[in-house]
Amino acid sequence: MSAHSHEIEEGLAFLPKFDANGLVTCVATDVATGDVLMVAHMNDEALRKTIATGEAWYFSRSRNALWRKGETSGQTQRVVEIRTDCDQDAVWIRVEQIGAACHTGRRSCFYRKVEAEGRGAKLVFVDADRLFDPNAVYKK
Repeated sequence: MSAHSHEIEEGLAFLPKFDANGLVTCVATDVATGDVLMVAHMNDEALRKTIATGEAWYFSRSRNALWRKGETSGQTQRVVEIRTDCDQDAVWIRVEQIGAACHTGRRSCFYRKVEAEGRGAKLVFVDADRLFDPNAVYKK
């Protein structure tokens, strides 16, 4: 193990390792239940704003823009704890989720289960009740 990897894995300096696009993967879970709510990406600015404000900020790859969770929908995330993995290329935020985490109006983005079907797989809805109508909220 090099001195640098030892510092990354065992040291106390927060040294996030952003990918070639300047992003780090972020997993958001509900602090009360442990449920995985969503997986998104953060750039340096989103990560700094999340740490500074205690609100979840992300970077949208499709819109190429910074966004605060809930700025359009009102479905906000108050950050309770931020952790990083061993090589600091991913972060885990434990949040108090207000309303739905998913843009589809569901509590979590993980509302379908993968089941074996013959030699392939199929999706089955689980925990798929909508908490809000995305068409009304996002004016699509």
